[in-house]
Amino acid sequence: MGRFAVRPRPGAYHRGRLRTFLRTADGVRIDAAHDPGAAVAHGTGGVASDAPGDLAIVVAHGFTGDLERPHVRRAADVLARYGAVVTFSFRGHGASGGRSTVGDREVLDLAAAVRWARELGHTRVVTVGFSMGGSVVLRHAARHEEGAGTDAVVAVSAPARWFYRGTAPMRRLHWLVLRPEGRLVGRYGMRTRIDHRVWDPVPASPVESVPLIAPTPLLIVHGDQDSYFPLDHPRMLAEAAAGHAELWLEPGMGHAEHASDDALLARIGGWAASRAGRRPARH
Repeated sequence: MGRFAVRPRPGAYHRGRLRTFLRTADGVRIDAAHDPGAAVAHGTGGVASDAPGDLAIVVAHGFTGDLERPHVRRAADVLARYGAVVTFSFRGHGASGGRSTVGDREVLDLAAAVRWARELGHTRVVTVGFSMGGSVVLRHAARHEEGAGTDAVVAVSAPARWFYRGTAPMRRLHWLVLRPEGRLVGRYGMRTRIDHRVWDPVPASPVESVPLIAPTPLLIVHGDQDSYFPLDHPRMLAEAAAGHAELWLEPGMGHAEHASDDALLARIGGWAASRAGRRPARH
């Protein structure tokens, strides 16, 4: 499994599902799982696939999520109709080590998961991120990292810029992250261990990252009832893409995984299966 993976966990194989820990470039241990999904169900690697197991969809959850949360599992189960699915828990979440940096060093966690998918033999890899995970997949795709790059990227309910406090949920999130008592609530109430250190340096924002993603296919999905990030966020991201990205503004949709119904997730899976690998040469 390469230098980014350690030995599978006891009882890791269950109905074809592989559970392991990955090691990130900065040494953090990340809980991860691989579900063969459509590669087993259809024997073709999924919808729109022409090689066994060639497509993997890597799911990047939102803040306070983890790979065992019901809303993350539901999203993964729907996406598994279209190919294999890799889920993982970001640092500081669930059984993963380290502390959450709320979108900064999490790009290393995603890179380890994508690299693992490649090591398992998947020739097409799509990243799908929700909320904080949406910002991470955008920053990761902008890196075009050799061996851990992605063939298409989907950002759902992602912020466009850092430090946004324009809604009540985001003001509560800042209290959770920046205040000692908030981090205690995060640790014991939400099973999320948050790093107390401020960003230094501040990482590139999602809107700064988007222009660097081309030619990788990019889909931006956002609900018009999102209580965290209003519609100027997805519109800023789409504008920064200068015509390269597709933008889906979903009527009646709220925020992230909880608000993504099965029909939307199926549309995302279909988009991923049809776009991955269709990349023009870079100039």
